Amino acid sequence: MLRYVRWAAAVAAGLLVAGCSSGSSGGGDDEGKASSGQPSAATATATGSTGSTALPASLTSQKLDWGRCKATSDSAAPGDTWRCATLKVPLDWAKPDGETIGLALIREQASGGQGKRIGSLLFNFGGPGGSGVSTMPYFAGTVSALRERYDLVSWDPRGVGASEGIRCRSDKDIQRAESVDSTPDTAAEETAYFQDAADFGKGCEKAAGKLIAHVSTTDTARDMDLMRQVLGDTRMHYFGISYGTELGGVYAHLFPKKVGRLILDAVVDPTADSVGQEKNQAAGFQRALDDYLKSTGQDPEQGSRKIADLLKRLDATPLPASSGRKLTQSLAVTGIVLPLYSKDSWPTLTSALRAAEEGDGSELLSLADQYNERDSSGHYGTTTHSQRVISCLDDKERPTLAETKQRLAEFEKVSPVFGDFLGWDSAGWCHDWPVAGQWDTPDVSAPGAAPILLVGNTGDPATPYEGARRMADELGKGVGVELTWKGEGHGAYGSGSDCVDSTVNAYLVSGTVPKDGTICS
Repeated sequence: MLRYVRWAAAVAAGLLVAGCSSGSSGGGDDEGKASSGQPSAATATATGSTGSTALPASLTSQKLDWGRCKATSDSAAPGDTWRCATLKVPLDWAKPDGETIGLALIREQASGGQGKRIGSLLFNFGGPGGSGVSTMPYFAGTVSALRERYDLVSWDPRGVGASEGIRCRSDKDIQRAESVDSTPDTAAEETAYFQDAADFGKGCEKAAGKLIAHVSTTDTARDMDLMRQVLGDTRMHYFGISYGTELGGVYAHLFPKKVGRLILDAVVDPTADSVGQEKNQAAGFQRALDDYLKSTGQDPEQGSRKIADLLKRLDATPLPASSGRKLTQSLAVTGIVLPLYSKDSWPTLTSALRAAEEGDGSELLSLADQYNERDSSGHYGTTTHSQRVISCLDDKERPTLAETKQRLAEFEKVSPVFGDFLGWDSAGWCHDWPVAGQWDTPDVSAPGAAPILLVGNTGDPATPYEGARRMADELGKGVGVELTWKGEGHGAYGSGSDCVDSTVNAYLVSGTVPKDGTICS
């Protein structure tokens, strides 16, 4: 399934050297500086837009037992500078005195040197469902300019990885489900498609138990504020990528007075409901595909038609691959999507499409396996499981079969390659889900919050750049500040633009807020 935020690609955007227009200076270096001690139990609260509720001292005064990080099923143990701990949070935030669960955290303390430590800088790399514990050490080199002044901190959100991670079906069942047609053409295929979706939801409910009703973005935003308190920070400094931008917006809405320096890169459109997000993504991936086709000297319309014809042939007759498996239409779409996240991967897409046209599905299948976290032994990761559990608890919308069929022509008009797939996905993703969704769209209004820097990339396939302006508008006047990069790939920071990187670094380190509408090109 193609969801609008795919964490693994969020840190691997394309490279482009850029220039930058000038910005203005905001708060000084001391603004938002963290306190050195723990907050008192008497003053620690869970402050929201509708008031505050005192939290028990057992939560706010807990001491984190930082120790050497262990290897996980997804990654080797990080270097000696990294330490891991477990934070205790309420299972149900409506009952802060009740049952708790553990969240896995990872931290590298500020190295010191040039200037005083500012505080902790929390990272969420997207998904929802991406492991921050696994990703943070790999991303640390990208944010090396920040390591002297900040403790780099990330975590596995509830329902993810080492934090009560959820696996909804076995590896064998996942591979078996790959044969289900994701763009059904007959009544029998429609039945199989929706039955598979329902079975997935039942598997998630069985695996997660009562946790399935407590993994929303709002729950995680509240976890973040408790994390802030336990880490000893008076304000939240945060770097959110892709889905992490939605999480950051929700945090700002709930805790506007606790906002310190927030960076939101590859911004999700908070005004779009779940169907709107699918439509945005269809447009974004088609735009990226058009740019890719132009780079190879092809006419985008003709090139897209050629790829759409290939997918139709695969729908009828999957291609053989060297592994002995088959490249289905659905796997081919996923294989095409992955290289569009980064311009550096475009040559890989050229090779894979050429091989498929010649009758060999091996390369596109390999790309799909990378996206689906399938290793050579047939073991699959669980990012998409957590992703679905979280997003289906967030989103209220449950399109019917009839509604979906009515929208298919509109989706296909947006994208002849991805529209059909994403149109059906809007109905299948949360079909017959065991718990109701919480919102149509997230509320990210944050009156009174400090300026929040939003970075939009004009060539972003997964979170089209229009989302940055809409997030800025929703955050409110004087809060959302938009920085645009005219580049390719998912995300902008660390993608080769000196303009983007220096602007973001100046904001985080010195509190310098650029002029709203600044363009890096």
